[in-house]
Amino acid sequence: MPEQLVFQGFEHQLLHEPTDGLFLAVVPPASMADRISNLIPELRARHGLRGEPLSPRRLHVTLHYLGSYNGLPRKLMETVCAAAPAVSMPPFEISFDRALSFTSRKKARPFVLRAGGDVIPLLGLHRAVGEAITRAGRGRWVTRHFTPHMTLLYDRRLVDEHPIESLGWTVTDFVFVHSLVGQGVHNHLARWPLQR
Repeated sequence: MPEQLVFQGFEHQLLHEPTDGLFLAVVPPASMADRISNLIPELRARHGLRGEPLSPRRLHVTLHYLGSYNGLPRKLMETVCAAAPAVSMPPFEISFDRALSFTSRKKARPFVLRAGGDVIPLLGLHRAVGEAITRAGRGRWVTRHFTPHMTLLYDRRLVDEHPIESLGWTVTDFVFVHSLVGQGVHNHLARWPLQR
């Protein structure tokens, strides 16, 4: 039987599932997160969904996912924190006016709110953050494809796209989020304001 090679320093990663996720996101203000959370039970009942809703503190729009780890990668965090202040654009309005399920290979599909109206500023923020990360030498984490959405829950049932009452706010910053994988906890590590 062939012997599995283990490289020094990677033993822990082979033995354990990732515990920490990192991503950059737009996060709704607390009052809007509460309004969105209050809508979820109605949508669950209407579509027969059973998935557990994300807490208001976890609602967000991912700009760039930076990977899953065992422990926090300090070098990556330092690089991102040094690069993010270079993003320069004015605050802008964002709204969500549709709900639907994304298809997925996994059994639990994301049930999401989809951004509507003028998404060009949000696409611009995604691009600007990606360019800052790339200039800092971390371009491997930059995603070119971006579908602005906010996940509400995960469920096996597939729900077709349909309109909802528009929910929106003024985006004034973006956030560096540390997710405790499998624990339903998001910690905000840093926040950078958008400036005119």
